[in-house]
Amino acid sequence: MTDHTQAGFHQAATPCGTTEGYMPGFGNDFETEALPGALPQGMNSPQKCNYGLYGEQLSGTAFTAPSHQNERTWCYRIRPSVKHSARYEKIALPYWKTAPHVVEDVISLGQYRWDPVAHSDQPLTWLTGMRTMTTAGDVNTQVGMASHIYLVTASMEDAYFYSADSELLVVPQEGRLRFCTELGIIDLEPKEIAILPRGLLYRVELIDGPARGFVCENYGQKFELPGRGPIGANCMANRRDFKTPVAAFEDREVPSTVTIKWCGQFHETKIGHSPLDVVAWHGNYAPVKYDLRTYCPVGSILFDHPDPSIFTVLTAPSGVPGTANIDFVLFRERWMVMEDTFRPPWYHKNVMSELMGNIYGQYDAKPQGFVPGGMSLHNMMLPHGPDREAFEKASNANLGPDKLDNTMSFMFETRFPQHLTEFAAKEAPLQDDYIDCWTSLEKKFDGTPGRK
Repeated sequence: MTDHTQAGFHQAATPCGTTEGYMPGFGNDFETEALPGALPQGMNSPQKCNYGLYGEQLSGTAFTAPSHQNERTWCYRIRPSVKHSARYEKIALPYWKTAPHVVEDVISLGQYRWDPVAHSDQPLTWLTGMRTMTTAGDVNTQVGMASHIYLVTASMEDAYFYSADSELLVVPQEGRLRFCTELGIIDLEPKEIAILPRGLLYRVELIDGPARGFVCENYGQKFELPGRGPIGANCMANRRDFKTPVAAFEDREVPSTVTIKWCGQFHETKIGHSPLDVVAWHGNYAPVKYDLRTYCPVGSILFDHPDPSIFTVLTAPSGVPGTANIDFVLFRERWMVMEDTFRPPWYHKNVMSELMGNIYGQYDAKPQGFVPGGMSLHNMMLPHGPDREAFEKASNANLGPDKLDNTMSFMFETRFPQHLTEFAAKEAPLQDDYIDCWTSLEKKFDGTPGRK
């Protein structure tokens, strides 16, 4: 065997990557173990696993999905997950709604905007602090989504959760959370996002708070990176910037509660131990986090404003090519250099429904009213665009290079109409005067030939 050190080579000190506790890459086939020799090599299901562990597969796709889409992870755990499941009792989480959810006396047709949802004086966990704003599609046919605000002021203690309905895209706006999952630990802060796969069991702890943020609940096909087409191999969201946690496990005998979301209903079961007992795992179905500050925008460098799809971070495809079940789109700091061009997003009507959230700063098309922690909804085929102030400023600006700075907003865009929940229509701080932001737009038409 060659001694690489003597030959002039030096072994990397961090073979799993340069971020402690995480492995880099999106959709990679990872392998990781918390105890040496816990992960079988060369096979998945040995007759006897080391340390007396149980081998178990978690499948995120059908067994026969095409190989480039097939996702599964082999787990080597202290107990098989059937020991994490006893008799179930239905429970109520009244603020977490699931599509189809159409409230008869709520009008979803319109342009809506909300101020940040205020924190509660009551202790709220990840489950009790979830507030659904909109729903779209049908969870029973695994299409569509829901958008939520989360308000967390307390950690889950000996309590665990997984969703059989969906994967969750988490977008923090305030405060830090720790997701203790079966496959490792993710610490999440504002300007980062996380994806929690369907069926993954976890506990959410408050690192510092109160914590508030946004959640896109995806009932359909998993989020993936968008095709770059002629953009090529780089920019936008790069695979290396996604981080998956290394294996970590608990071996605790303590009365615990597991809550499961299944077809829009919540069920609870009692067990006598922590279910976060995966000592080693390998596969490509795992939680992941991503730092939005590493997103590299691309755009026009001569004239015109590209479609917002150019800022897509992740997309969850539908059965219609090019028409997403959900797109997650990011509007962050960037340079504007287009000549003779109206630079903010233009006025438009869209077959897609657009729900936006503000993480921090000021959004260029709405300099007033759309504040950090706030949300807006422009449903399918509802016209929207810049308010009068933004229009006048952009129409008369000196078009030198201009940097949009201190800004980070996002969009959950879906092919389905988004229906407001009763909470969004009646309890959340809805700006009743939002529609008035276009009232003062003036008629500027002048039939004189050649006049602008």
